[in-house]
Amino acid sequence: MEILFEDKDLIVCIKERGVLSQEGKEGERTMLSILSAETGSEIYPVHRLDKEVGGVMVLAKNQKTAAVLSGQVTDRTMEKEYITLIEGSPEEKEGTMEDLLFFDRSKNKSFTVKKERRGVKKASLSYKVLAEKDGLSLVRVKLHTGRTHQIRVQLASRKMPIVGDRRYGSKRESKIIALWSCYISFVHPVSGEKMTFEKMCDFEF
Repeated sequence: MEILFEDKDLIVCIKERGVLSQEGKEGERTMLSILSAETGSEIYPVHRLDKEVGGVMVLAKNQKTAAVLSGQVTDRTMEKEYITLIEGSPEEKEGTMEDLLFFDRSKNKSFTVKKERRGVKKASLSYKVLAEKDGLSLVRVKLHTGRTHQIRVQLASRKMPIVGDRRYGSKRESKIIALWSCYISFVHPVSGEKMTFEKMCDFEF
């Protein structure tokens, strides 16, 4: 596993596609089990990436650090950005998407809904189109909230599914879901230093 930064409090690394961020079935590979074995430290989750999504991720080495970083996720001071390849293109090449989302656990799928009710959460992201070709668009996305499958469902609900994301309506053949965590920024819980990490992924189109 590629390690971008490590100290006694936290570790920043590249999550591989196909690996669970956190909990899993007994014996299943997760970021926690892999890093615990590699570092010899107990590892604590801070945020998550979908199993099918790879890219930059930060995890904690102790409960205190995990609590502080999780707080930064909650108050939105931790910045997370993604690169994705989508079918179609937004009318506006740069903008914001805001929706109400409901996550159906039985179907493991999120849906956009019209009205607030129990289980419905507000979701917001901003985006910028980087390139367009052959009916596809390369887009950089910044999350303002961290809802389950948020980027995937917000784009798909506008008839712009992520390439390879069959769960949310992609018609393009692809061995992967073309979504990658490319950037993360947070304040180190101990030093107070702002930490920024970026790792791009090239999607061919």
